[in-house]
Amino acid sequence: MLSVNKYNTAINFAVLFIIYLNKFILLRLRLIILLSFLFISIFSLSQAGYPKIGTIVSMAHPIITFDKNGTTTNFTNYYLVGFPVAINIWNSPKMAFSFEVVPYIKSINGSSKMSNFLFHPGVLVPLGKGFGFTGRAAFETSGRYGFTPSIFKTIKKGKDVSCFVAVPFPVRFGNDLPTSASIAFLIGIAF
Repeated sequence: MLSVNKYNTAINFAVLFIIYLNKFILLRLRLIILLSFLFISIFSLSQAGYPKIGTIVSMAHPIITFDKNGTTTNFTNYYLVGFPVAINIWNSPKMAFSFEVVPYIKSINGSSKMSNFLFHPGVLVPLGKGFGFTGRAAFETSGRYGFTPSIFKTIKKGKDVSCFVAVPFPVRFGNDLPTSASIAFLIGIAF
């Protein structure tokens, strides 16, 4: 029998996450997110030894993007938010392979739609004291591709659930657009 107290942080975050989704996302996407939480809860129970499987659910906010045409900021003429979901396979405590997907929702003038979908495989490397590095390849349905280095920090660690923040630095090429570099902020929970 699972203890209710050990999942309080995750449940509180999930409730806030769902309330937030009600403002911007269609019913079908909310259902997919809820099913993801269920999947993660079932398959992230304690495991002994390696390999271990972990999962994350998070919210990514692009802040600013630079290219040869200038800078573009989120929150000015539109709002763009991503919802990364990842399965991490730890072969040792020193490195993990991560399979991440990120649907992006863009809201302009009171209307919202899924604007992009990112396939984002990579590796996670703990750096100590709750810090870590993630290096990912990036393949977008918009036709862009590139890589995303990221630094993350665990801000609250529980026995089965942890909260973390990250600063990704996406670099993108292709689709007849200039090379771009961005800075984003990400907050999430890991199981």
